Amino acid sequence: MAQNDKPLTGTTSIGVWLDHPVGGPLLGELLAAGGQDASSLQPVRDLALERLVAMSQGAMPQQVIDDLVATANGGVIPDDDGEDAAGWVERIVPDRFAGQTVIVTGAGSGIGRATASRIAREGGTVVAVDIAAPRLEELTAEFPEGTVIAVTGDITRPDDVERIVAAAGGRVDGLANVAGIMDDMTPLHEVSDAVWERVFAVNVDGMFRLTRAVLPLMLERGRGSVVNVASEAALRGSAAGLAYTASKHAVVGITKSSAFMYARRGIRVNAVAPGPVMTNIQASFASELGQERLGPMMQTIPPVAESAQLAASITFLLSDDGTNLNGVVLPSDGGWSVQ
Repeated sequence: MAQNDKPLTGTTSIGVWLDHPVGGPLLGELLAAGGQDASSLQPVRDLALERLVAMSQGAMPQQVIDDLVATANGGVIPDDDGEDAAGWVERIVPDRFAGQTVIVTGAGSGIGRATASRIAREGGTVVAVDIAAPRLEELTAEFPEGTVIAVTGDITRPDDVERIVAAAGGRVDGLANVAGIMDDMTPLHEVSDAVWERVFAVNVDGMFRLTRAVLPLMLERGRGSVVNVASEAALRGSAAGLAYTASKHAVVGITKSSAFMYARRGIRVNAVAPGPVMTNIQASFASELGQERLGPMMQTIPPVAESAQLAASITFLLSDDGTNLNGVVLPSDGGWSVQ
């Protein structure tokens, strides 16, 4: 059966919708009503249409998708068995983290939440850290009591770092430093002190202090795994503004130095460098020069990944499956780094 002969559903890829003789114009009308066109969806062509609900952060509710599917199929929503579902499908590895305690920062949303969720579903106990208590409450509600230990805190505050480590109960098998913030895409001569200090406080200083507090527990046990979230901006100079780019290069430096220092103490330290990911971290341009130089580069990025795809990379490195990997900076970026 040709692709155009198959009914369009919520799990059909956005690319198939855009290329479909019926679905394309319908989706085009929907985008036009919001002041956009099909080019805005090019980075997410490989994702299922229903993923727009989460991506839009409330701007496009599920009912809009359902109405679009019904209209494309003559007023009827066809059965969807998922056999032609678009995109990657997560596959849980049972008990991969059984008996282990892992701290995950930024666990309230995006990559951090996906990472915390996967560890919990694979048998681990998660100390989930975020500055937003409601988000942590939503996460903990998904699991049996004691599986996810929520700690509302700011990793830039020493007192909060102490509370995070204390919540682990004296044992930390893994640490995923996911929490991070974006800059405003400004070049060096336009970077404000406020932007520089805030970006480094979260992306570098907070990660440094929490990791420093956790390492003695790992050294005492003679084993442990740390995964730092760097960025495509840690691999090139054309993915963000100065502050964010410099901060993520610092993350790589911390990763490599630590990997070397603790290699003979049973502790592995690696990093993941994400490309474009659907998270609640939004990039904004506060500079004409930044827009002029970085804007065209953004048109070359690969399809946007889902947070769960990054969680797959992070948990692989965190787990014993990452054996023999130390000091690695893994570009989990859809191939952006090879362009």
